[in-house]
Amino acid sequence: MYARSRALPATLGTLAGVALTAAWAAWWLQAQPRFDHTARVPVVVLAPLLVSAAIGTGMYTHSDELDRTAVRPWWPRRLAVLLGLTALAAALLALGVPGHPEAFGAPAAVRNLLGATGITAGAAALLGARLSWLPTTAYLSTVYLAAPRAHGGGAALWAWPVQPGPQPGAWAAAVVAYGCGAGLYVWRGARREGR
Repeated sequence: MYARSRALPATLGTLAGVALTAAWAAWWLQAQPRFDHTARVPVVVLAPLLVSAAIGTGMYTHSDELDRTAVRPWWPRRLAVLLGLTALAAALLALGVPGHPEAFGAPAAVRNLLGATGITAGAAALLGARLSWLPTTAYLSTVYLAAPRAHGGGAALWAWPVQPGPQPGAWAAAVVAYGCGAGLYVWRGARREGR
């Protein structure tokens, strides 16, 4: 009942669909004659964005009054669902987006998934689950359009979604975003929304 109230079956279906689409897009880009590793940037940015949006909207509950008056605390369930969905999505995207780790392959997709899911989880706690995808979409779109072409340096901290896989600054920023957003969501839950 808990899984159904959080739209978990629909979220799992969306994760599988996005992973299959990302795998097809990455394969298609590799098959192009003018392919280089930067051509996969749209895949490693868009697929984690869509997956994090599915995870975020799945945080909505129709029975938040019951959740708040329950005998047992809800944070362990929220943590388990968030970690489980994140791990499953990371595995699916890592399998679906092949490539060299030093370029835009599986490590970049997993890093972007962590950062995007963290932003979405934090937004669910602050704005509500239905709008949790909005800040992530705005941030990733802005970074995709405005990031410098040079990789590394200070840009790795704010433009982590468009950095190659092994950039330490990009990983640090994405892990911090995931930790802060997930911690806020697990602690507070999704914000109550008006009917």
